[in-house]
Amino acid sequence: MMYLGMIFFQIVAPILVLLVLGAILQKKFCFNLKALSQLITYCFMPAAVFVNLYETSVELSVLGEVAIFIVLFIGSQMVLSHFLAKGLGLVKAEAAVFKNSVVLINSGNYGIPVAQMIFVTQPIGVAIQVILVIFQNMTTYTYGLYNLISSTKSGISIVKNFLKMPIIHALIIGVAMNYFNLAVPQFIKIPIDHVADGFIAVALITLGAQLSQLEIKSMFNKTVIISCFTRLILGPAVALLIIYLLGLDGVVAQSLFIASAFPTSRNSSSLALEYDIESATAAQTVLFSTIVSCITVTIVIYLSELLFLS
Repeated sequence: MMYLGMIFFQIVAPILVLLVLGAILQKKFCFNLKALSQLITYCFMPAAVFVNLYETSVELSVLGEVAIFIVLFIGSQMVLSHFLAKGLGLVKAEAAVFKNSVVLINSGNYGIPVAQMIFVTQPIGVAIQVILVIFQNMTTYTYGLYNLISSTKSGISIVKNFLKMPIIHALIIGVAMNYFNLAVPQFIKIPIDHVADGFIAVALITLGAQLSQLEIKSMFNKTVIISCFTRLILGPAVALLIIYLLGLDGVVAQSLFIASAFPTSRNSSSLALEYDIESATAAQTVLFSTIVSCITVTIVIYLSELLFLS
């Protein structure tokens, strides 16, 4: 129990402090959240992705293991959420938001900061999380968008929007420069490092600011609670089963298990708001899952060290 508390105060509590700080600052100054979100998407996250991939060597065998896990895990969450939505008797719009809340995980401005804190001496753990962010973004702008606007958006436009994302360019450049062992000039490397170092704080403060605008009182309903239970409890349970089936162990298994426990992505709420489809339910789910994840992520981190680092 003491060790569990240590994990909470060393890894989860610092995240909570920054989330609360973001909420307080937002209440006082009313930041332009769209501008902050764009700053993260177009500046901080690409820099963090580039640095992690440029400075970390990931063996092809590990990359293959991660890719297989991701396909199986995301696929299982799609199937699970589909049948749960049917079982709950949700109408089409509610079902779309419910399925997105289970499948779309906050791997970016929640997952990467957590990974950077846990795997500070093991960069491969962060690199795996970066790969997961890429796959999650692909899922968001394909499956997530299809759920909400399949009748109004063409497949080509979805692909174009995805390819415009700077995180994709950072991924390609980082991997290419790592593979060909190309040096980054110091006058470019130093500012990139400075921006990457600021990613954790800016991302979590912005997330706290976004969450501060959601209503807590109306989030206690059946759909939100079942969604969070599926995302935070069943998700890691399914991930653990897949990890054992694939025979994964060590840092790779630990990183994937922890990544499966992160809360619902804020993108699920952003998409619902943008297309005016059950946006209140989507926002409430993001808030509730983020709050509850403070407990569940702590437990999963503890279990991951017991199971894979013994």
